[in-house]
Order: sequence, then structure tokens, then C-alpha cells
Amino acid sequence: MATLESQTSPLSSPEQPQSIQPGGAGWCVHMELTWGRWRRAWLRRIRPGYVRRMAEKRQGQCDNCTHDIIDARDLKYYRNVCGYSFRPEDDPFRWRDRLRLARVGLAEIVAVSMFFALICLALVLAGVFVHWAFWLPLVLLLPLWFQLVYFFRDPERILPTDTQALLSPADGTITHVGEVDEPGFPGGRAFHISIFLSVFNVHVNRAPRSGRVIDVRYYRGCFLDARHAECAVRNEQLALDLEEENTGRLIRVKQISGAIARRIVCWLKPGDRVQAGERFGMIKFGSRTNVYFPIGEEFELNVYVGDKVKGGSTVLLRFKNRSS
Repeated sequence: MATLESQTSPLSSPEQPQSIQPGGAGWCVHMELTWGRWRRAWLRRIRPGYVRRMAEKRQGQCDNCTHDIIDARDLKYYRNVCGYSFRPEDDPFRWRDRLRLARVGLAEIVAVSMFFALICLALVLAGVFVHWAFWLPLVLLLPLWFQLVYFFRDPERILPTDTQALLSPADGTITHVGEVDEPGFPGGRAFHISIFLSVFNVHVNRAPRSGRVIDVRYYRGCFLDARHAECAVRNEQLALDLEEENTGRLIRVKQISGAIARRIVCWLKPGDRVQAGERFGMIKFGSRTNVYFPIGEEFELNVYVGDKVKGGSTVLLRFKNRSS
């Protein structure tokens, strides 16, 4: 069993996320948001009936709302800060979930695919009209494009029914198991399990236990390699606190960015309720996900350093001393 002691944190003061991607939109998201403005203008001009029907189906209330919401697509990046919502059956684009690709990564897939397509077309034309050797780079470009799409995969998982199980919040490799200093827990200490996600792992995050969201905090920080020993206390991260309704147990999940890409995504907000194994966000490219709970809990540990785990299906441990 390994222990990673926390050090003095250089992180910024916690912030309340203003979108599901609090670290910055990035050029792909900016492109999608720009397309959204054009799309809404077109819908209001060409399809006013659709706009009216969707307004009738819209749920909730958002006083002085700064977000222009016509249908569920417009809530994609603001669902955690906007009071409006749509029932799943009222989302005309729910079929996109059947693609088994993370919807928060579709903008990246489309943008980069267009870029790769232009490069490949140029190489093919150069190979036809200049020299066949221009076709050789295609052997490298096509696997790179496939890896990008493969990165954003979002497979279904068989969720364990054991009510005492703490599920893995992510796919990856266990790197640390043990006690650490962690503010907000009794005595400032918590037991934690840390998971490293390589670029080849599924990066969609899932809730390790059922509960109610009591706090979401985003911290700006460094972008060390996710394998670095200090990344958990120095890197940009988002802390999600869940409270189990029957036991009152605090479960914390931290999404920690890496060095390659720096985009943490979480669409939950305080007051939301989640079920164990339910998707709640993702980290785009290499990263780390940690899960914490209070010291003093009795449990049976199922994993050790070096083990491979799958989010939502691998049981990290089973609690013993409380009834759920």
C-alpha cells in the first residue's frame, strides 16, 4: 500500500464553475458556440414554430438568464449554471448518445476531422500530380485521427448492484492508495485512491457512490505531467463533494488535469443527485482522478497499486461499518 502525503498547495482560491468546462473553452468550443449563435438566429428566422414548441417544453426557471436557450443543445456547456432543462424525451438530438462518443467531445472530433481531411486531400492530390511519395504521410495521419476519435469513446458499463461498493470513478491504473492530508474531512485527513489515465484510456468520469452534490470547486494551478508525484496538489483540478443520503458519508472526487491538454469537464451543480456509476464529466487527454472518504471507515480493499480499473464497473472497495 502506497502513501502520498500532501504538501503545501500552490493552487488558487476555489472558484465556482461558470460552465461545464471551467478552465477555458478552447478554440473547438469557441467554434461550437459561434455555430450555436448562427444556428439560433437561423431557427428564429426560418423555423419559428420549432422555437415556440421547444419554449413550451422547456423546464425550470432561470431569472435574468444570460444564456440563449432554444433546445437542449444550447444547455450543453451551461447545464450546471442555468436553471432551464429539457426532459430526455424532449431532446431531438438525444440520438447522439447512441454514437457511444462523449457529447462534450463532438466539437473536437468534428473540428480535427475536418483539419485532417484537408491535409489528407492535399497529400492525395500532391501524390497524383507531383510524386507518389506524398501518399506516405497518410500512413501516419490516419492512425492519429483514429486515436482522436477513440479517445472520446463513451462505452456502456455493467454497474455492480452492491450497495456497499465504492466504484472506480475512471478508467486507468491505480498509482496511490492510502491516507493523505485533505481539507474538509475530520482531522484534515482522508483515505484516497488515485488513478492515472493515459491517452489510451476512456476519459469519461462516473460517480463512485450515489448521493447528493453538496459542493463543486474549481482550482487553477499548474499543468505537470499527470504521473508527477505532486500533480494532485499542484495541477489545475475540480473537486466534487457528494454526501450519501442514508449515511451522511462524504465522498470527494477530484478531476486533475495533465500536461497534454488542459480541459476538465463536470456538468453537476450543488443540489444534483447522482447514482453510483452515473456519468458526470470527463477530462480531455492525459489526466488523473482521485477519490476520497473519511478516515476511520471499515472497508475491504479490492485494488492495489498497479491494478487496472474501469470507471463505473470496477469495485475499489466495500464499506463494512455503515448500512446504505
